[in-house]
Amino acid sequence: MTTPTRQRRAPRNEHPVHRWARDVVSGKFKTNKMVRMACERHLRDLEHGAERGLWFDEAAANRVVEFFGFLKQRKGRWAQQPIALSESQVFRIGSVFGWKRADGTRRFRVAYNEFPRKYGKTTEAAGVCNYLAFFDGEPGAEVYATATKKDQARICWSEAKWQMSNAPTQIKRLLDIRVANMNRPDNASKFEAIGADEDSTDGLNPHGIGLDEIHAWKSEEFLGKLETAGGARTQPLRWMITTAGTQTSTLYLRERAYAESVLKGAYDDDSWFVFISCADDAEKWEDEEQWELAYAGHLGRTVTIDFLRDEYKRAAVSPAKQSMFKRMYLGLITSSADAWLTPATWDAQAESIGVETGARATVGVDLASIRDIAAVIWWFPDEDGDGGELVAKLYMPKANVQKRVEEDGVPYDAWAEAGWIVLTDGQTIDYDEIEADFREMAEEYQVASVGIDPWQGVQFRAHLERDGFTVVKIPQNAIRLDAVVAEAERLLEIGRVRCANPVMRWMAMNAVTVTDSAGKRKLDKEKSAEKIDGIAAWLNALHEAMAMAPNEEETSVFFA
Repeated sequence: MTTPTRQRRAPRNEHPVHRWARDVVSGKFKTNKMVRMACERHLRDLEHGAERGLWFDEAAANRVVEFFGFLKQRKGRWAQQPIALSESQVFRIGSVFGWKRADGTRRFRVAYNEFPRKYGKTTEAAGVCNYLAFFDGEPGAEVYATATKKDQARICWSEAKWQMSNAPTQIKRLLDIRVANMNRPDNASKFEAIGADEDSTDGLNPHGIGLDEIHAWKSEEFLGKLETAGGARTQPLRWMITTAGTQTSTLYLRERAYAESVLKGAYDDDSWFVFISCADDAEKWEDEEQWELAYAGHLGRTVTIDFLRDEYKRAAVSPAKQSMFKRMYLGLITSSADAWLTPATWDAQAESIGVETGARATVGVDLASIRDIAAVIWWFPDEDGDGGELVAKLYMPKANVQKRVEEDGVPYDAWAEAGWIVLTDGQTIDYDEIEADFREMAEEYQVASVGIDPWQGVQFRAHLERDGFTVVKIPQNAIRLDAVVAEAERLLEIGRVRCANPVMRWMAMNAVTVTDSAGKRKLDKEKSAEKIDGIAAWLNALHEAMAMAPNEEETSVFFA
């Protein structure tokens, strides 16, 4: 258990790291409980650390903080301006580089940093890695930006490369900056990006490692190799950054639990620095005071209260967005999959008005199972492009309907009798019948394009392409579908979707979303309570409608 730290008046010209810690503990600066624990730990060690051989090197702390002043911001309202670290950043960076052991080497070998999105963690991690690689005085330093995927690792590395490419001449001239590597020839140091998805950890001897978005990591082996690779270095440092994870992020939960135990004093580990910024009370997630605690000095700096209010408004009507808001913006651990819509959101639709012959449509197809439900969704955008009519053609094999009704308790038979589902003869779905129905509708309406999962309906797709239809393969990943999921939500929330089919409502209530490490979402069939094939097909159709939306050049990024 931690013990209260005796407070004293801050002396004049006290070092900024100590001053901020004292302001937090005294209540002058509001933070959450775990950040306060980090500050209490720092102040205790100032008073008693010498008993364990620990001491604070103000010059070393100042050196790395001042280094950031030579770097520039890349994006946003401060683009091209020198990086001005916040007080909490000075505390964290200054603590990690300032605390020393009796032998003069750094005390901390792991820095665990967890905070909400838009906290500036990538810019900060890039700067730390640049310092470790090129200006920490380590001969032959090897520094690596790492993540579960190399593409993710390159986000931090690319930020670091930009910082060095735009640094003052006296810094830049020391470096050889290449497409996938930076190095400093005069001391044989280098900085690269590696991912768990490549076999590239053998032979590493890292002085520094930036570990990005630990909540998304799954490879125990990869992390283990990184943890043991720096044994030959005198003061290696692993700089870990992450947003909060989910209840199924096993590796993340283990690292987070250990970090909390260090803060709370359950483990005496002088090698770990821990800073966890999050809301204190999950039950009060709607309270703006909790938002302020979660951002520990960055609210109004890297993220505005108006931005969070806008995100909250959307979260309030969507279970999926509510969970994402809690995890991404408040640092609260959530379940791995989240219900996509509330019944009220789906039911906010306007009444179906039908479509006129000759109307233009985009079509989404989901032929995932030959024994279950296949979906061909026709999306007829309104003239203003902001909404439309959804016509669903859903198919099941007739032979197993009664069994499915009895086993699943779902009224497929009643839906089929009412015409909401088409039953095809036999044990499996008849794709020929689906194709015939499509062609019949294509004679009545204009088909702008057809969106389909590239792994589905190969023959169906080949027949349409042969006959001149535009068919677009849409990989079912979060990068491709995040904007489409958001657009579907927006249209439903403003009541601009019209769909009379009750099976589609049932599927919408089954749908759950999953969020990747970059905060992008997609629907997840495996985690959904029941079938969502019609909804998945609608998103494919909506994807195509967005691609062809007039005067919206930005949509092109979704289809590159």
